[in-house]
Order: sequence, then C-alpha cells, then structure tokens
Amino acid sequence: MWQADGWKEYAVLETDSGEKLERWGDYTLVRPDPQVIWTGERKNSAWKHPNAHYHRSSKGGGQWEFFDLPEQWDIHYDLKGAGRRLTFALKPFSFKHTGLFPEQAVNWEWFSRIISGAASDPQRGEAPRVLNLFAYTGGATLAAAAAGAAVTHVDASRGMVGWARENAERSGLGEAHIRWLVDDCMKFVEREMRRGSRYDGIIMDPPSYGRGPKGEIWKIEDAVFDLVNKCTALLSDDPLFFLINSYTTGLQPGVLSYMLSLTVGRRFGGRVNAGEVGLPIEGRDLVLPCGAAGRWEK
Repeated sequence: MWQADGWKEYAVLETDSGEKLERWGDYTLVRPDPQVIWTGERKNSAWKHPNAHYHRSSKGGGQWEFFDLPEQWDIHYDLKGAGRRLTFALKPFSFKHTGLFPEQAVNWEWFSRIISGAASDPQRGEAPRVLNLFAYTGGATLAAAAAGAAVTHVDASRGMVGWARENAERSGLGEAHIRWLVDDCMKFVEREMRRGSRYDGIIMDPPSYGRGPKGEIWKIEDAVFDLVNKCTALLSDDPLFFLINSYTTGLQPGVLSYMLSLTVGRRFGGRVNAGEVGLPIEGRDLVLPCGAAGRWEK
C-alpha cells in the first residue's frame, strides 16, 4: 500500500465504529468513513471534544455539528519531490468534505519527482505539460506546478476552480504556468484531440457520478475506459506519466492496472503499477485504506 506519511499538520488519530478522528492543523474533526467497519478504542479525549463532528443520516447524507471551528483555515504540506511548501484553504462543506484529500500526497510526491527530473533536463527545451482532469481544489495541480510543469487544470465546478486558484495564491504559485478551465472533462479531452494538443503527463481523479457545467452526466463505470483511451491519444511522443485515482468500490487496483496496460502501456510500453492508497494511524502500526491509484511511467 502506498502511504501518505509525509504530513506534519494532518493525522488520523484514531478510528472506531465507522468514524475517524483527525487532526487538521490546530483543529480536530470526527468524520464518518465507510472503511472503518471495526470497533476500536476511543482513548483520545478529542473524541468527546472535537471542533466539529459530521453526523451521517440514516436517510442518506448528513450534517455538521460545529463546536469551535472557524469558517476557513489553512493547512500546509512540504512537498519533498519539489522542495516546496504548499498551502491549502480548508472549510467544511456538504457530504463531510473539507476541500482536501490528504492521502493524495503520496501521489503528489511520485509525479513531482518525475516532473522535477524532466524539468531539469536541458534537452527537453520547455516545461513538461501536464493535464489534470476532475482537478477539484488543485492539490495535484499545485504539486505539478511546484515541480516545474505547465499545468492545465480542468473541473466542471466553477467554485472548485476558484478555490484551487486561491490555493495557488496561498502557495506562492499565483504566477505559475497554470491554465484554469471550467469545463466538462470528456468534452474538453475530445476538443483537445481535434486540436492536436499534447501533454507529457495526465492526472485524473474521476468521481463515481457527476454532472458537467451544462448538465452532462458522468457515470464512471460507463465512461472511464473511453476517457483513458482518448487521453492516451493526447500524450506526447515521449510522455512521462499517467495517474488514475479511484474511490469507487468497483475500480480496484487490478482494474486500473488493466485499463492502463490496454491503453497507455500498449502504445508506449513502460511500467504499469497499481495499489491501494492509505493514511497511517498515528501511534499505531496500522494504515487506513483510502481508495486506489493506477500509475504508468515510461
């Protein structure tokens, strides 16, 4: 399992009975987690006095209960692969999220090292071009830009793209070479194919279900292989990497590996690897599973 163990300001403190106790900078949150099917020990006093608690509803969804939590606060991550500190604004919003998936830091480190190596190669002549699809609040975008890439950031939500731009400003990357686009990812990729655009690296974090800015419906089981196949046509003649993240139960590491092998691997060779992504539990020799990732590199 790939572990995001480089955090200093975030930690999973304990897990128990469908919930996890987390430290986000100066604040502790209790949030539900479907992976926590075990009964643990609630030794940490913060279980009784968190700054906020998200309660799952038996009817679906849920709501926050706030005790002492600001509307917004910052958290930092020191990106070793680029030697840069990233800053993210956090705020609780619907369906338990805070605006950041900390487990993805293990992928940021992986591709930032690849980008940094390519960016320092004088034979390349220009910055590596990276496409980030379903880019959310920009964690991967900032990591790629900090490593020296020219990034195209695409998300269907105008609010999420605005949030990502704010994170770039906070991280000292406001002037970095980043294109910020509000668009349906599949339609954008199809237009890029017609335009003959090329990228050296592609990152995608597709949701299980979603809607584009004009009501386009996305169902991951129906569309993801077609998207990966089309994205393969956008890769340059000498690509660096391809990353797929998945939080969907049916898309296990083996499935991600198979898709990448049939598309990117078949065309370019290289190495395909896939595995679970997880967060270590503080003070325990245990890791909380947090989805899967498929990686290709030449």
